[in-house]
Amino acid sequence: MKIRIKGNSVRFRLAQDEVTALVQNAEVWSQCQFGTSVLSYGLVATNNSDISSEMRENTITCYIPKLLLENWDTDERVGFENRTDSMFLLIEKDWQCLKPRAHEDESNLYQNPQA
Repeated sequence: MKIRIKGNSVRFRLAQDEVTALVQNAEVWSQCQFGTSVLSYGLVATNNSDISSEMRENTITCYIPKLLLENWDTDERVGFENRTDSMFLLIEKDWQCLKPRAHEDESNLYQNPQA
């Protein structure tokens, strides 16, 4: 899972196996090591009606309604978003780049529709 933060915008991009894990297990997590600290970030399915997020200690959690996740691993929907007064959240399937990048394995990413 990739996470991109810019200002008050957070974008989560999930590979195929991560989308499947989220749909089947109701959550998916990843980590990034910063020296002796670890940043954890993930998506958790909830019964809420809106996408929301929180950060506690070194963990970013994005909550996504279970209803949005139904069949997401097998359908054509790219992703979901929510904008509040203070935050823009985007959750989407991660596509392969149009130009291959050295040292990057894209075999588990979705085929780019422009390819």
